[in-house]
Amino acid sequence: MGSNSKMACVVGGTGFVAATLVKLLLEKGYSVNTTVRDPDNKKKISHLLALENQANLKIFRADLTDEQSFDAPIAGCDLVFHVATPVNFASEDPENDMIKPAIQGVVNVLRACAKAGTVKRVILTSSAATVSINQLKGTGLVMDESHWSDVEFLTSVKPPTWGYPVSKTLAEKAAWKFAEENNINLITVIPTLMAGPSATSDVPSSIGLAMSLITGNEFLINGMKGMQMLSGSISISHVEDVCRAHIFVAEKESASGRYLCCAVNTSVPELAKFLNKRYPQYNVPTDFGDFPSQAKLIISSEKLIKEGFSFKYGIEEIYDQSVAYFKAKGILQN
Repeated sequence: MGSNSKMACVVGGTGFVAATLVKLLLEKGYSVNTTVRDPDNKKKISHLLALENQANLKIFRADLTDEQSFDAPIAGCDLVFHVATPVNFASEDPENDMIKPAIQGVVNVLRACAKAGTVKRVILTSSAATVSINQLKGTGLVMDESHWSDVEFLTSVKPPTWGYPVSKTLAEKAAWKFAEENNINLITVIPTLMAGPSATSDVPSSIGLAMSLITGNEFLINGMKGMQMLSGSISISHVEDVCRAHIFVAEKESASGRYLCCAVNTSVPELAKFLNKRYPQYNVPTDFGDFPSQAKLIISSEKLIKEGFSFKYGIEEIYDQSVAYFKAKGILQN
């Protein structure tokens, strides 16, 4: 699958991943259609409008709840990247705010792909939250593509933010079921926490979380601790590598199934130690009392690497670029 004059659709163009993905696809010579919920919100789509003027990018209005709205943007496309997902961590009603719309959204997009007749492959952005949440004990566990998060545990115990992993897990499972029944060539990319610079007008929440030890945001540092307790690790990737992985599996004939995409596996205390040493000016805290310094598990990208993919960015570059981005945004001084 060469990319000369190929057409791709990116569903959910306002997001962190989509912003970089659209840019990389255009650079590779694709014609790109992207969907946004509200094309009249010029601030939210400013990064897309900037590209639209100088490249073969078209912006379409589409809503995950409205199946028909995907017919136009997907028509004639060879590849469809489904990056959009409803996120609302503060939700009182995750079932109706996140879980149902995520499942509905993925089925609506796949149905439009089936209808279009030109789509050779669909790449769905899943999340490591679909893989790593379980009640296993110990350290040094290795999670691969055969693992799924324990939805029964999440829905019965309802730990903080349980709605998000449940919505992502059930949406990915619904996608596999629909793809099998309708003969759609589906691949899922399963990224971890993402950082690096963003083209979006707002700072994506995942970078805020990844940067919390540097900014000293207590609420988000607690979020990181919660993430390690629930997910078993702090696992991080550069957004550009995640987007490169999407395009890599889209173009690679032999690719199939699920692909975990994770550059770095660590824990809150280990990460803090690294950041404290690398950026002494930010006084990153290193004392976490009896909080576990060892992650329970690692998220393995062996399958993706064996397919021939290589990560461009390690922990140093991820954080150097995120720090530079936060400085440029005026969030960090010095």
